[in-house]
Amino acid sequence: MQGQPAHPDQRPGRAGRAGRHPVRVRGHPQPGGGGLMSDYLPGWGEAPTPAGEFRLRPVRLPADLDLLAAWMNDPEVDEFWELAGPPAVTERHVRAQLDGDGRSVPCLGLLDGAPMSYWEVYRADLDPLAGHYPARSHDTGVHLLLGPVASRGRGLGGHLLAATADLIFSQRHDCERVVAEPDIRNLRSVRAFERAGFRATAELHLPDKRAVLMVRDRDSTPA
Repeated sequence: MQGQPAHPDQRPGRAGRAGRHPVRVRGHPQPGGGGLMSDYLPGWGEAPTPAGEFRLRPVRLPADLDLLAAWMNDPEVDEFWELAGPPAVTERHVRAQLDGDGRSVPCLGLLDGAPMSYWEVYRADLDPLAGHYPARSHDTGVHLLLGPVASRGRGLGGHLLAATADLIFSQRHDCERVVAEPDIRNLRSVRAFERAGFRATAELHLPDKRAVLMVRDRDSTPA
């Protein structure tokens, strides 16, 4: 199950094409406020799932680069992330967030201590995405890819998304919604979000894809 990078303007497209710049909607003020993701995400603890103890750890470069680049070069991942190529392609994408203003944090997802997924947890209300849906202050967005092939196709994505949403709500008291915008073609991803308590609320025509806006409210529970 794959999501989509949080910052399409920072990533190359297929065959090394320059990434497409997101388009803001004129006259659509973006809500904001304090509490950037990098301020507190490193302190989040573990969350229990049916598959084991899960936690998020911010990506460390260069230590994690080879693993991430290998995942990005999997054709199933590249179909939606478009970051295949030498490790420098992945590094450029991740580094843009690590060196940014803290609105987005790239993370490894560890299950019982073993890295098996890549995440981007970001302030959706401060992201260009906020120009394409009625964003609320402190909306938090997530993107996910499951790295090892053995982790896919067995319902694991739904468990991890539910655990991550629970962590966000427990740590970010001002956040009332967790949102995501998987590619409309990525039915496996959409189903995983639904199992995690998200609901499809709209179809979005973003600069680089047609997406489904998935929303989980604070009082929602997984299916």
